Amino acid sequence: MKLRYTILYVDDVAASLDFYGAAFGIQRRMLHESGDYGELDTGATTLSFSSRRLMTELGKAPGRPDPAHPVFEIAFETDEVAAAHARAVAAGAEDVQPPQAMPWGQVTAYVRDRDGFLVEICSPVTEQP
Repeated sequence: MKLRYTILYVDDVAASLDFYGAAFGIQRRMLHESGDYGELDTGATTLSFSSRRLMTELGKAPGRPDPAHPVFEIAFETDEVAAAHARAVAAGAEDVQPPQAMPWGQVTAYVRDRDGFLVEICSPVTEQP
């Protein structure tokens, strides 16, 4: 078994795809003609978006992220955490934590996307002496 995709429930799929393109440089893979589903080109595991409206029509009751109490995060890895963090904030992401060196050999930063989801921007973990 493998993780194939993660779907975030949002109000405006196209706007979320555009935000992730501007904030993180991730290309859009597709947006369904209905506007209710879209995907980003993130490699083997797809980051997808579905409208809350569609999920409600399908009998689900999608909630909204609670920025004060996140229960989920998305992580993007890069060698340039500070530059990626600055780009995300310039594109409208809310700064949660500026880049910080962690004791396990990684630099991490956090932002909140336009829909309230927590996004980690991190470097690869390096070996510690």
